Amino acid sequence: MEVRATQRHVRISPQKVRMIADAIKGKPAEDAINALKFMPQKSAGIVEKIMRSAVANADQNTSIDVDELIVSNLLVDQGPSLKRFKARARGRGARILKRTSHITVVLSEGLVH
Repeated sequence: MEVRATQRHVRISPQKVRMIADAIKGKPAEDAINALKFMPQKSAGIVEKIMRSAVANADQNTSIDVDELIVSNLLVDQGPSLKRFKARARGRGARILKRTSHITVVLSEGLVH
């Protein structure tokens, strides 16, 4: 059985979130949450919150044992970018893209090492 939690339009670049995602893929859910708690990156706190939401979703289903959940997949897709302009030399303007992310955490029951 698999459980998922999604957060869309998060104001952080997908590239920054993917660094964290690669670090916790395949780990047991409890170990992943503990690892995220001590990472200094902003994206670690965001992913930790989504992980807790996925575990809470699994807790609502009586047929799933929460202690045996592993992070089977963590998808980070690019959301819409906010377009902004910054003043530059000679009266010009430079475009700045403030990127957003769609983050999906997928937990599944598996054998925990």
